This record gives sequence, C-alpha cells and structure tokens, in this order.
Amino acid sequence: MSGNHEYRLRIDVFSVESLPMSRLAEYMTELARLLGDQERVHFARLEAGSAVLVSRIEEPAVPKVGERLQKIRDGNGPKDAMQAYKALDTLLAKDNAVATLTAESGAEIITFPGRTRPKPMRYGPFREDGSLDGVVIRLGGRDESIPVLLEDAEGAVFPCQTTVELSKQLAPHYRGATVRVYGSGKWVREEDGSWTLQQFDISRFEVIDDSPLMDVVTKLRAVEGSEWGKDASLGDVLGLRREEGTSH
Repeated sequence: MSGNHEYRLRIDVFSVESLPMSRLAEYMTELARLLGDQERVHFARLEAGSAVLVSRIEEPAVPKVGERLQKIRDGNGPKDAMQAYKALDTLLAKDNAVATLTAESGAEIITFPGRTRPKPMRYGPFREDGSLDGVVIRLGGRDESIPVLLEDAEGAVFPCQTTVELSKQLAPHYRGATVRVYGSGKWVREEDGSWTLQQFDISRFEVIDDSPLMDVVTKLRAVEGSEWGKDASLGDVLGLRREEGTSH
C-alpha cells in the first residue's frame, strides 16, 4: 500500500470530540464528491487536534485525483467538483469555520475561506417601468392607495397598489379575466441573485382576451370582408398551435 496517497482536510473550529456525527457525515459526503473517483477514494481516519478528515487514495487514482484538485484550485474544475467545493465552503461558513486541504507532504492544495468569505449583498430597491399579467385575487382598502394582489398562471402572487378610481375599474374583473397592468415596480436583488417584487404601482390596465380559440375564430368570421370563413385559414391557425405544443 506504499503507493497510496493521503489528503487531509483540517477544520479549525472542531476537535474530534466536538464535531457532531451528522455534520461529519455531511463533510465526508462533499469531500468524496470533491476528490472524485469514489471507488478508489476511502475515508481513512479522523486525526486529533483540530478535526482532520484523512482520505486515502489508491495508487492508480493518485494522478487523476491530483489533476482534479489542481483544476479546482485554478477555478476550472469539473462541474460536480466545483459544486462540491462550494458546498464544503458553505458548510464551513455555517459552522463559522475555515479549512485547508493538504497533501501528504504538507503542501497546501486548496483553502476554503468559509467564515472569511465576503458576505453576499442585497441590492435595491430599484424602480423599473413594466407590466404584469394576472388575475385579481384581492382588491380593497381604506387609504388613497388601494392594495391589489395579482396571481399569474404559475401561481406567483404580485403585491400591487393603485388609485381609488382605477380600483373601481378593476373591481368587475375580480376573480375573472386575466388583466395586464402597467406601471412602475419596486424590485430588490436578493443575496442569491434572484429578484423580488416589493410593490407594483398600477397606472393603467387592460383585459386580456383569453377566450378559447374557437370563440376567437367565430368572432373573426363575423367581421365583414373577413377571409376567416375559409377552412384553410382555420387549419393554418390550428396547425400553428400544434407546432407550439398548445392544446386546442
């Protein structure tokens, strides 16, 4: 077994006695993903002092694992390896810890900033003009700005507000047809990069005609001088809908 190679992951805030078993299992899982070649990579032992997870690499896999770790260090490792690196670093940050992965010679291979990494920032709010589509599911209030809730086709709910006059115009469409509202939204960029709408100020709206296709075609046929009375026209429309993968 002299050809085997060992790597040590040293976590500064834990000792062998203080590292919870469930957390140890999480660290071992992500470390195994980081090293790769899991059939030839083995957990060897925990060493005393700061908690040190020792991994043993079988000789045939030593070059491959070494190359993989070098790529991770350079920031261009395989996708699964980079995901494991981030997962390990997130565990460390949650534990208020930092860690280093060292080779058998003591050379430092990878550092994990953990608690010292820059904290993600939340940005905003930002104002942007735009529009939203949805069904009015709540409407009403006593102030000059009337709260409105819109729900889109996927179930997302948007907090809005509008004037008393516009709220009266929206009222007949409560739990009814889909409306498209126009105005200005206040958005926040979250720590994970997603965007959250805090409030949308409605300045105008229109009702979207979501009638079934056959109803729409019937209306078009009724228009004087329309070409929609021909079967070919209807066939063309139905063909387009089939290509788009929509029902009819």
